[in-house]
Amino acid sequence: MWENLINTLEKINNTVNGIVWGWPVIILILGTGILLTVRTKGLQIKHFSDSLNTTIIPTLKGMGKKKEKDNRLHSVSQFEAFSTAISGTVGTGNIVGVISAILTGGPGAVFWMWVSAFFGMVTNYSENVLGLYFRKKDKDGHLSGGAFYYIAYGLKWKWLGYLASIFCIFAAIGMSGVQTNKISGTLSEAYARMTASQNTQNIRLIVGIIVAVITAVVIIGGIKRIGKVASMLVPFMSLLFIIMAVIAIIMNIENLPKTFVLIFSKAFNFKAAGGGILGYSFAQVIKKGMARGVFSNEAGLGSSVIAHSASETREPVKQGLWGVFEVFFDSFIICTLTAFMFLTTFDLTTLSADMEDSVMSMNMFSTNFGAFGTAVFSIILPLFAFTTVIAWSYYGEKAVEFCFSWLKGGKQKYAVTVFKVIYVILIAASSTIHSELIWSIDDTFNGLMAVPNLICLIALNGLVVKITKNYFDRKKGKKVEPMLSAYPEMNEEFKEDILTENIEMQ
Repeated sequence: MWENLINTLEKINNTVNGIVWGWPVIILILGTGILLTVRTKGLQIKHFSDSLNTTIIPTLKGMGKKKEKDNRLHSVSQFEAFSTAISGTVGTGNIVGVISAILTGGPGAVFWMWVSAFFGMVTNYSENVLGLYFRKKDKDGHLSGGAFYYIAYGLKWKWLGYLASIFCIFAAIGMSGVQTNKISGTLSEAYARMTASQNTQNIRLIVGIIVAVITAVVIIGGIKRIGKVASMLVPFMSLLFIIMAVIAIIMNIENLPKTFVLIFSKAFNFKAAGGGILGYSFAQVIKKGMARGVFSNEAGLGSSVIAHSASETREPVKQGLWGVFEVFFDSFIICTLTAFMFLTTFDLTTLSADMEDSVMSMNMFSTNFGAFGTAVFSIILPLFAFTTVIAWSYYGEKAVEFCFSWLKGGKQKYAVTVFKVIYVILIAASSTIHSELIWSIDDTFNGLMAVPNLICLIALNGLVVKITKNYFDRKKGKKVEPMLSAYPEMNEEFKEDILTENIEMQ
C-alpha cells in the first residue's frame, strides 16, 4: 500500500513539476532578475563593495567585541538574521544538490546555476528591501515580514498573499524533507561502510527521529534561539567545507582546465550526445541548473526575507545588501567549490543519472581523503542540512501566522502549534523516502512559491529603485525624507531610532 501511494505521488508530482518548471517559469525567474538588474543599474556589481563594507567586513571586525543588546524591538541582530537566512540557503543543496544537478543535467548545469545566482543577487536584494519596508510589528513588538506581506500590503492583492503563504508552508515541509533525507542517507551510508551492513532503512528512520527531536527543542525557542544556533554553526561548517574543498581541488588541479571547458561547452547542448552524463539536451541542462540554483540560493522564492525581516536594522537597503552577499556566498563560493571538487575528482563518462546523489557526495570526500573524508563529510552535511531544517521551520511558522491572521482571540497560536507538530512528524517520515522523489517534490513546491513572489517583484520594481535611491542619496548627505517603512507611525519610530544611533556614534 505504501509503495502504491509513493508511485501515485510520484506520477502526480511529475505532472505538476513539468508545468511549474516549464519554460514560462524559467523565463520568469531570469526575466525578473534581468529587469531588476537593469532598473537598479547593475546594483549587484555597482554596490558589491558596499555589500561587503556594510555586512560581513564590519561583522568580522566586530567579532569578540561586546555589544549592548538593542531591546527597543523584539528582534535579532543583523548577523543573526543573516545567519538564519544563510542557514536556510546553505544546506544540502550546496553539496548534494549541486551533484544532483550535474548527474541529472550534466556539467553545463553549473553554468546556469551561476547565471541564476548572478541575477539572483539583485532579486534577493529586492526581496529584502520590500520585506523590511512592508514588515509589521505585532502587539508584543515582534517584527514579521516576507513575500506574503509585500504582496498583500504593497501590491494590495491579499488573495495572492494568502496563496503565497500556503505555498511557503508546503515549501517549508518539502525543504525539511529533503534536508532530513540527506542527513539520514549520509549517516546510514557511513554506517554501512563501517559495518559492511546492507540493511540501512532502520538506521535512516532512527536518524530521522533524532533530527526531529532536536529540531523540536530548537524551534520551540523561536527566532532568537534559531538565530543563535545558526550564528554558531554556519561559520564553523562553512569554513570547514571551504578548507576541505580547496585542498581537494588543489590535489586534482590538473583536471581544473578541463572542468572549465566542460561547464561552458555543455551549457548549450542543443543536441544530446556523448557518454555518461555528458549528453543531456539544452532543455534538461538549463532546467536542472536553474531549479537547483533556486533551491540552493532561494533567490526568487521570497523565503530568506522572512528571516531578514526580523532584523533589528531600520534600513531596508542595509539588510538588502546582506541579501546580495548571501547569494554570492551561497552560489559563487560554496556551490562552485562543490562543482569543481566533484568535476575534478571523477571521470564523468563513468557516471550516470541513476546514481544516488548523497552516496556520490560521500564518495567525493572519501576518494580524496579516505576514511577521514568520510568522517568529515558525515559531520559537514548533517550540519548544513540541520540548520536549513530549523530555518525553514521559522519560515513555515511565519507563513502559518499570516495565513491564519484572520483568527481572533489568540487562536492563531494554535495553528502555529499544529504546524510545528506536523513539521516535526514529517521530518522523521521523510528520512526513508527515495532521494530523487524528495528532490522533485520540493522543486515543485519551490516553483509554486516563486511565482507570486516574482510577479510582485516585477510590479513593485519601481518602489525598490525609489527606496534604494533614497538610501544612497542620504549617504551622500542629501536632505531627503527617509523611506524606512510603508507605515507612517513605524517610519517615524525608525527615524528616531536612526537619529539616536547616529548621536551615540558621534
